[in-house]
Amino acid sequence: MVVAIDLIVGHCTMAPGTSIEKGPSNPGIRLVADYGNLCGEGPLWDDRNQVLYWTDITGKRFFRYWWKNQRHEPIHEGFEVGGFCIQEGGGFVVTNSQGIWLWSPGGKPVLLASEAEGKECVMNDCIADPEGRVYSGSCHYDPSGDYPPSFLFRVDVDGSVHVADDGVQFSNGLAFSPDCSTLYFADTVARCIYAYDWHREDGALRNRRVFVRVPREEGLPDGLTADAQGFVWCAHWFGGCLTRYDPDGKLERRITTPAAQTSSLTFGGPNLNEIFITSAAASNVLSLAPLGYEPEKLYVGGPLYQLSTNIRGKKEYRSRVTQASREPR
Repeated sequence: MVVAIDLIVGHCTMAPGTSIEKGPSNPGIRLVADYGNLCGEGPLWDDRNQVLYWTDITGKRFFRYWWKNQRHEPIHEGFEVGGFCIQEGGGFVVTNSQGIWLWSPGGKPVLLASEAEGKECVMNDCIADPEGRVYSGSCHYDPSGDYPPSFLFRVDVDGSVHVADDGVQFSNGLAFSPDCSTLYFADTVARCIYAYDWHREDGALRNRRVFVRVPREEGLPDGLTADAQGFVWCAHWFGGCLTRYDPDGKLERRITTPAAQTSSLTFGGPNLNEIFITSAAASNVLSLAPLGYEPEKLYVGGPLYQLSTNIRGKKEYRSRVTQASREPR
């Protein structure tokens, strides 16, 4: 979720490692790290190094959490990391409000594209497919609620960028089904999670259909992930919860989180049964919020959380984008 202006900041008083009391809709969520992320987002598990990465988009900070010793740290400041994929061979593909980049922490970002097919690349979340391509959607924040058209883009391994779909309002989370036959995509303003048929040969996305419509009272669909059973998980901005949907789009469970602005999630840990959850401390008061939503009366978020489950996730794919078209000015 992209956050802009009208900031109301919440602070957490829990110490790292504190467990939140279990309940019927909350099986026990542990606070891992609290850096007061203005817009904590994009948690991604590196299964080879047993490390979790996440970003604070608005704060322009990038973080790492080591599973082995539970040490966490900011590893870069000053470059906006919106979405990111781990590159095969090292580094990241990064998507942000200025475009699509190749980047390694401590190095100079290299711009792949700031526009594609005449469309501005103001990007949000991203995901890699099994062939190493990257998908990412654009989004334009508009306080008036009149959102300009946005698009879903595909970055091929040669660095070329193509429009994969149009008719998008505000792009957000992406997730592949375990067999990769389906790509799920959250359009936050539309309050919809869509499903596409994914084609391995050319990366084309076809047959878009509504997978889930999120009621206004449940907040906005933000980050997505899928587990090994093919169920789709969604983080609800303004909703303070995670939801799990079966492959037919039926709600299977709802888990309450400590933060009203729960932004994203991913599976990690040695057995891929730990859910890492990001949240955001900076609130922009949108007309899209649930009726009666008052962020100044809520704990909106900022920390990274962890939930241990008996459900296994799946490994995310690594990008293999190799060609940069030009360097940033």
